[in-house]
Amino acid sequence: MDDWIAAACLDLGISPPLSIPEILDLARDAAHNVERPAAPITTFLLGYAVGQGADITEAAARLSRLATGWAAPE
Repeated sequence: MDDWIAAACLDLGISPPLSIPEILDLARDAAHNVERPAAPITTFLLGYAVGQGADITEAAARLSRLATGWAAPE
């Protein structure tokens, strides 16, 4: 996984994130509490928010809280 992350970041011209465990935890929370396809979408939204200036740790925590408390609308 580390080699993939390094290669992907090099290809994109970005520095590797320091918070891989946080990102994986968020993906797990979204997949298990919302639905499986929510995992990649949620991590994309995290990256989008960080790209617009959000703090990655705070944004990941907020999204994780949202996912773990999620009750699908009826």
